[in-house]
Amino acid sequence: MTNRREFIIGAASIAGFMSVTVKGVRAQDIKYRLALSNGWVGSEWRTQMIEEAQAAAAAWADAGVNIEVLVQSKNVDVQGQIADVTNFINDGVNAIIINPNSPTAFNPTFARAKAAGITVLSTDGEIASTDAVFVGIDQKEWAMLSSTWLAETIGGAGTIACMNGIAGHPANQARVEGYTEVFAGYPGITIVNEANADWDPAKAQQLAQTLLATYPDLTAIWTQDGMAEGVWRAIDAAGKAGAMPATGELRHSFVQQWAANGWTSAASINPPGCMANAVHVAVHMLEGAMLKDGILGGPNANALYVPTRLITSDDIAAVAAEIADKPEFYFVSLVLSPDEIKAAFFA
Repeated sequence: MTNRREFIIGAASIAGFMSVTVKGVRAQDIKYRLALSNGWVGSEWRTQMIEEAQAAAAAWADAGVNIEVLVQSKNVDVQGQIADVTNFINDGVNAIIINPNSPTAFNPTFARAKAAGITVLSTDGEIASTDAVFVGIDQKEWAMLSSTWLAETIGGAGTIACMNGIAGHPANQARVEGYTEVFAGYPGITIVNEANADWDPAKAQQLAQTLLATYPDLTAIWTQDGMAEGVWRAIDAAGKAGAMPATGELRHSFVQQWAANGWTSAASINPPGCMANAVHVAVHMLEGAMLKDGILGGPNANALYVPTRLITSDDIAAVAAEIADKPEFYFVSLVLSPDEIKAAFFA
């Protein structure tokens, strides 16, 4: 396995149950069975997340580790996702990797998996259970990077509207905590409105239009990935694209517009490769590697944080050029190699 860090981008339509085995590998040669649980398929980001995880699992064949990947990727409520995970437990998989629809509701299910000897990892959204390990970026830090940029860009004074994702999702909750903490440190900044647009660009555009009409003197908008394109459409339609700063995202179509129009924006990388990184952690654990002492952090002392970084208008031309030949639904991602994961987290 190489030490190469890759920006990996891809998308496909995934729904319901899939089983993917390394091509040409016989069933008796499969060493591990990994289950992926995704409880929401409302964005291409999630589709890319699954694709990158499948690619990460397949890459282990180069090291002689053949993996079968089972996928449940569909729109379900928390109970529906618990049922999916329960099915994986009953099926006797070696590891379960979940993008959870709740930070706490899976605690009994994760305990059952651990008792059955199944390795459990969460990604994208942190979980409270210490029977599982979270692998991904620090979503609170992710929000703090862009909200600090926004606060500094408006000189520490003005009115801001905040547009959030799905209420109750652990990643969304952490992001709200992040920008709330940052903006509270600027006495001259007032948050005039906080609303949820469910990571849906169409909903975000409608909501932004309403906010711009309701608050004609609004200084800036803080928004999350998946919604920035809709927000900026509304800003542009209101004739404010040249004057109003707002956060952005790193979807290919938005990156190209951002670079071409010279918008004042910034976005932290939220890599769809989070689940791929979790795959590498899971396989190292199954292979017997031990985590470094004291490496687990976060509010629940169960997190392995992969670094992210902020992309600003100073960087966007280079990023746009780097991904110029990619389809519009590609997202800038970051997948660490198995060797990098091992060096970062394992003794």
